[in-house]
Amino acid sequence: MDQNKTTSYIPALGYDFLTAYYDLAIKLTMPEKKFRRILIEEINPQDDESILEFGFGTGQNLIMVKNQNQSIKLTGLDIDPKVKDIANYKLDKNKHSVPLDLYDGNMFPYPDHHFDKIYSCLVFHQLDADSKANSLKEIYRILKPGGELIIADWGKAENKIMRLAFGIVQMLDGFKTTNDNVNGKMPEYIASVGFENVKITQSLNTAIGTFSYFKAQKKFSDL
Repeated sequence: MDQNKTTSYIPALGYDFLTAYYDLAIKLTMPEKKFRRILIEEINPQDDESILEFGFGTGQNLIMVKNQNQSIKLTGLDIDPKVKDIANYKLDKNKHSVPLDLYDGNMFPYPDHHFDKIYSCLVFHQLDADSKANSLKEIYRILKPGGELIIADWGKAENKIMRLAFGIVQMLDGFKTTNDNVNGKMPEYIASVGFENVKITQSLNTAIGTFSYFKAQKKFSDL
């Protein structure tokens, strides 16, 4: 693969022209305060931890994580330059200084064993199978031994109603990328790159599907 070539990606809400409306769409279709509050609880940022958000989007989670603990070393990584502009604006408005990096969809721009925790929210359902696997391999590489991965994203539909509701997400973000999530394959992807203690800590049934929190740990022996 050409490391200088940017991998194609699905923008927020599936189309470039809808990116500016992403925050509004989340407010209208999901219990936003609840699912973000749970995400912060799952991340549980501790003093001086080095934490990365993979797929920072419009920056809302960065703001909330930083509000939770000002002493952390927080960084954001995304592939879409348009959302970087939005996130920078929101961070400045909230008086937070968080470095935001872009990458080409291949190798992450960080050294091995660099972060204590890495979290991601509503990103993996937009990635095809190869991109899911590559992203998880890179996350594993740059986590410190014993480091934690937290993923908040669409999970296996808990009932037929949730499966039907998730069709709205699939129409926007594509069936090819989202099928693995709704069919419950995310834990398999996470474990396949070496993570241990892979578990779903909790799930929420929303108006557009079952939203799950996945946690895992990098092996202490992987130095």
